[in-house]
Amino acid sequence: MIKRTLKQVHEMTDGLNDITPFLSKGIHGVTIDSRKVKEGCLFIPLKGGQVDGHQYVKQALAQGAAASLWQRDVPNPPDGLPIIIVENTENALQQLARSYRQQLNIKVIGITGSNGKTTTKDMTAALLATTYKVHKTNGNFNNHLGLPLTVLSMDEDTEAAVLEMGMSSRGEIEFLSKIAKPDVAIITNIGESHLLDLGSREEIANAKLEIVEGLAKDGTLIYHGDEPLLRNRIKTDFPELNVISFGRTEQNDLFPQTITQGSDSTTFTITCGEKEINYEIPVLGHHNVLNALAAILAAKEFHVVDSAIHEGLSTIQLTNMRMELVEGAKGQKIINDAYNASPTSVKAAVELIEGLSGFENKILVLGDMLELGSQENDFHLKIGELISGDRIDKVFTYGPLAEFIAKGASKTFPSENVRSFQDKQELIDELKTSTQANDIILVKASRGMKLEEVVQALQK
Repeated sequence: MIKRTLKQVHEMTDGLNDITPFLSKGIHGVTIDSRKVKEGCLFIPLKGGQVDGHQYVKQALAQGAAASLWQRDVPNPPDGLPIIIVENTENALQQLARSYRQQLNIKVIGITGSNGKTTTKDMTAALLATTYKVHKTNGNFNNHLGLPLTVLSMDEDTEAAVLEMGMSSRGEIEFLSKIAKPDVAIITNIGESHLLDLGSREEIANAKLEIVEGLAKDGTLIYHGDEPLLRNRIKTDFPELNVISFGRTEQNDLFPQTITQGSDSTTFTITCGEKEINYEIPVLGHHNVLNALAAILAAKEFHVVDSAIHEGLSTIQLTNMRMELVEGAKGQKIINDAYNASPTSVKAAVELIEGLSGFENKILVLGDMLELGSQENDFHLKIGELISGDRIDKVFTYGPLAEFIAKGASKTFPSENVRSFQDKQELIDELKTSTQANDIILVKASRGMKLEEVVQALQK
């Protein structure tokens, strides 16, 4: 974590007041949450719509914070305490992170995309950790507050940082990229997430490509080359950029020759020069092979040897609720992929279940996909229509939008094998009654639907 004197923090945040009595006082780490104050940290109060963090400054200092920032337009800063007055505390947090990043001798990998950001982050970090001291984004700390806090939580001797970058509107990825200054940037794919905010996949692609704005001059962009919105735009607008593509097809620099799906792992083969190399990842899904390809390319940019890549892939620990395989109380196998959902990611997950064998029943539990804009009903309906009645046994849906998935599936499924629910407890009760050992159940929906509660209930 950041360790600096108040004199240095004052300079890094463009402090406005005289802090002469406290110049040599040191801070260790940063927090914006008064409930998470640790001894010696810097507390940064933010003005929110409901709560103003400035009202907790004295409490934070009493609990052990070494110092606090204070926004200039907030009246009555406390006297005689280690307070640095700044123009805007949120901007100061970001400026502090920007300055700290520039002071570190570190390689940074920035990752964005509509789907697969977190999984690719976890995979990339696992590969790099075989060779370097690595720091990565924790959870979903990937926005205008989370990324600066992630940067500030890095130790001075960190050698590589893997930073996830999320967004909801244009300009956000550019802003984060200019803080992180990545040496390598990865765009995992372009999906339908954020259609509500951006209006089209073309605009989503434009927003994701903002990651190159902070990329080092000699940096590399690794991108999903099967996506024409990326490939064509990169050729047209970034002809001098060093780029490497991955994907399923031979037009890419790296692609899988074969993919074999196991019951709890996936193996794939790539060609490297004259030889074929086999890899295995302890996660399910062809789409996760693509995430692994992006991670492999990033690792090779930092000269991670192939034996270390094999080691890293075998030890991947994905963030919870991303293709997480757990067991139900009756012995059911449950794939908990309830963290997020879009048409692209749902299709990939359904494709995975359709391709599995050796189970008594293959069951889909699908909830609403949110933030899809005016075409949201059609997106859900098409998902239902794509589900194979020959390879899936039952479809359960939860939520008003997911009811359209059920309607689409009903065109090819017997009516008794498709059920739509608006009450989560009723869905849970039905699943507890109708599923058994050696069934596999996929649970997937947007974060707001909280379908992990279904998984937890089935485990009890």
